[in-house]
Amino acid sequence: MRKTSLLMAVLLAGIAVLVSAPPSDAAHPLITDDTGTQGAGKAQLELNGEYGSDRETALGVETVERAIEAGVAISYGLTETVDAVLGVPYLWVESAESDPSAPAFIHTREKGLSDASVEVKWRFYESGGLNLGLKPGITVPTGNDRKGLGAGKYGYSAYFIATEVSDPWAFHLNFGYVRNNNRHDERENICHLSFATEYRIKDPIRIVANIGQERSPDRTIDRKAAFALAGVIYGITKDLDIDIGIKAGINDPETDYTVLAGMAWRF
Repeated sequence: MRKTSLLMAVLLAGIAVLVSAPPSDAAHPLITDDTGTQGAGKAQLELNGEYGSDRETALGVETVERAIEAGVAISYGLTETVDAVLGVPYLWVESAESDPSAPAFIHTREKGLSDASVEVKWRFYESGGLNLGLKPGITVPTGNDRKGLGAGKYGYSAYFIATEVSDPWAFHLNFGYVRNNNRHDERENICHLSFATEYRIKDPIRIVANIGQERSPDRTIDRKAAFALAGVIYGITKDLDIDIGIKAGINDPETDYTVLAGMAWRF
């Protein structure tokens, strides 16, 4: 019974990371995407990392889950207003569960390639500072679902994106739907709502903030997982950015905290 609960903890951690992952080319560390595209024939390479930690206690059993995700995403401009985006994440997942009959925690660890994503972002409307876009995508079951590193089935998603730019401010709004097809008896219909803002202090520094909520993949949880995020983006050159941020869970369904860092290179 204990082995089964440990395996389920690892699976839940892996699926939570996958389902809560942001659109792959949001301006990291933001979760909320913007309507910006690369331009015809131009590309962007992103290298992003995240470390998340969550602690829960139920029926006298304490569970600590930690996950590290290292992701590579490349965006390519098919036209001036349409990008193709490929994202490939790698996961390290650890779950520790207290044993009432022993003083120590029982640990389970898994690592490996997670599910890849393929998306298309289309900015279909522009008027002054207002831009609107759509971003459909699919997830490919490249992760090992038996180890909790993937869903085990193809999934799909669709996001509506709105961006309003009024320099030095920018505001972004996302409505999203994720079809979380999976082999783990997780909730399959996930809705997402988030809002972000950027403020350019002076070139090359932007401070960013983000709030949002999303339906938990755990069928036993009715409350939506809510988060708040703050971070900084620094432009080393006009084509190379680095960033850092921290995301905090506002309620229990959300991961307690996540540290994010990344780099984006446009060419």
